[in-house]
Amino acid sequence: MIEVKHISKEFEKKISKKETVSFYADKDLSFTLKEGEILGILGPNGAGKTTLLRMLSGLMESSSGKIFVDGMEYSSHKKDIQRKIAFLSGSTKLYKDISPLELLQMCGEYYGVEKDVLEKRIQMIVKRFRMEEFLYQRIENLSTGQYQRVSIARCLVHDPKYYIFDEVTSGLDVISSQIILDFIKEEKKRGKGIIYSTHYMEEAENICDDVLFLYHGNILMLDKAKNILKKTKTSNLREAFFALMDGDM
Repeated sequence: MIEVKHISKEFEKKISKKETVSFYADKDLSFTLKEGEILGILGPNGAGKTTLLRMLSGLMESSSGKIFVDGMEYSSHKKDIQRKIAFLSGSTKLYKDISPLELLQMCGEYYGVEKDVLEKRIQMIVKRFRMEEFLYQRIENLSTGQYQRVSIARCLVHDPKYYIFDEVTSGLDVISSQIILDFIKEEKKRGKGIIYSTHYMEEAENICDDVLFLYHGNILMLDKAKNILKKTKTSNLREAFFALMDGDM
């Protein structure tokens, strides 16, 4: 289980040579993610989604509050926690001069996966993401959809317990998007916990168990999608978000 307890992230912004101002990207956020669940993080640009996900993945420290993963807190168990997590952003950069196969092998070695286990896992990953036709090409020559499939595939080699996805289907064609969404559903069935940030609210309605609406660093609402629609008296999550944003409930 991932437990987020009252975390905030404060930044300083310089507005002149002599003056700086402080602001919160995220403020007093609390929620939990259980194994076998998908939590959708929804909100517009600037809502604090990426900052939140970076704190959850250990790439950024919170200004206050605590994050626990299976009872461990980042301040004393960072390496152990990061072995349990795969974090992927839509803007993740990969080594361009190697092939997808070489990248998967390199990632497996980094996480200390035994050679025979790694070979079997790579075979499974290649089949799952339909990577056979471009497995030996240089990464710089891949299409956007192929690139993103490789980017997600590299997260699987150490068989993480939790996934944190940030806009992973953004800009992809319908086939690549569906391959990724099907993978997420399969991992949920395997008992993996998944945090899924997206601008595509229809995707969230389709795959998420719970939805967290984030706006200006604050939680507008956290509940199951059907409950959010009922409470806001709307027919879809897009309408629900605007109702919550305007306070029209």
